[in-house]
Amino acid sequence: MKIATKFEPLLAALVLSLAGCATGGMQQTAQRHLSAAQCRDLTDLRNKAPATHERSMSELTALRSAGYHPEWRFDPYYPADLEAAQRQVNIWYETECTQAQPG
Repeated sequence: MKIATKFEPLLAALVLSLAGCATGGMQQTAQRHLSAAQCRDLTDLRNKAPATHERSMSELTALRSAGYHPEWRFDPYYPADLEAAQRQVNIWYETECTQAQPG
């Protein structure tokens, strides 16, 4: 059983790393991607409120957080990268921003 003794340290290391991955996955905290102000501004924009500089900058900040970089002079992936960032912001909006129920 000399082969088994060679694999015991490897097996122990594998078990410890899997246990670390499992406990790390269980300790996820609710990380917010959008601030309360961004949620408010995005809600206003979706409800056809007049666009203001603050609302536009709030939306742009959210898009940048989602990976869109408008400052690039030549972006070979435009408009696909903008659309991907918009989809990501929509996902964050739906999961993080509480919707006021129409009364």
